[in-house]
Amino acid sequence: MTLDRPEQLLAALMVEAALGYPAWLLRCIGHPVTWTGRLIAAMDQHWNRGIGQRASGLAAMLVLLTVGGGIGWAIERQAAGWVGTLGVILLATTGLAQRSLWQHVSAVAAPLEQGDLDNARAALSHTVGRDTAGLDEPGIAAAAIETLAESFCDGIVAPAFWFLTLGLPGLLAFKCISTADSMIGHRDARYELFGKASARMDDALNWVPARLSAVLICLAGGGGWRIIWRDARRHLSPNAGWPESAMAGALGVTLGGGAFYDGEWIARQTLGDGPRPVPADLPRAQRVFLRACLLLWLWVGVTAWLH
Repeated sequence: MTLDRPEQLLAALMVEAALGYPAWLLRCIGHPVTWTGRLIAAMDQHWNRGIGQRASGLAAMLVLLTVGGGIGWAIERQAAGWVGTLGVILLATTGLAQRSLWQHVSAVAAPLEQGDLDNARAALSHTVGRDTAGLDEPGIAAAAIETLAESFCDGIVAPAFWFLTLGLPGLLAFKCISTADSMIGHRDARYELFGKASARMDDALNWVPARLSAVLICLAGGGGWRIIWRDARRHLSPNAGWPESAMAGALGVTLGGGAFYDGEWIARQTLGDGPRPVPADLPRAQRVFLRACLLLWLWVGVTAWLH
């Protein structure tokens, strides 16, 4: 007897929340995301040159889809009985980030509530892409809340959605594309052409999960629907505005606004009404996040029961 896909996903969500990715295993063999990162870096080094950058970027994206999907397909083909099912569940946990996201945001929240801005900025720099050195207290809180909301989508809901839809091949293919987007999906001189295909594919794969994430956050936070309807499309990303505006509405704060990335000022519209966040709003956001994760478990559990 084996578990169906929704049951496997529910088990993976629970195991990942309880255990995360063990630090000793990370030290010994790294993480699947770091393995993918080395492949992307190699393609960037050898393919991102000359006049064919757009075509080579498309090829890189197809390689990542093939590698991620192919590995997942091969593993599922060989997974038999309870041992194989357990292996699939454990591999699926590597594509989920409930525990690690909670820990990363907690590492910012603790010093921020104590007024230790230097350590709060240092912890935040490991989580966000923007420059953190010049951020004040509301800027640190806003950046941490934004990354908590956005990462709820691309680190939890999206991989869960693609596992539920396509199994382990879907989850691993999504994680490969998501990693590529974070590494080469930038609109700058180096990656505008080479990273375009991966960035657009990431947008496509996150389209449904982003909107599902917003619904879960609003349900978990007891509000935010009006802010989603008004502000979700203000974001530079076609997807990130949905969970971020939902969190802004649920908390009654203003997120977004311009920020420095690699020394360059990027103008961004604001999301939400109310004041800028204060340190106490970050634990509030974490509680909304926790309830949203539990709602995701409930949705997957109901799906398993109906299946």
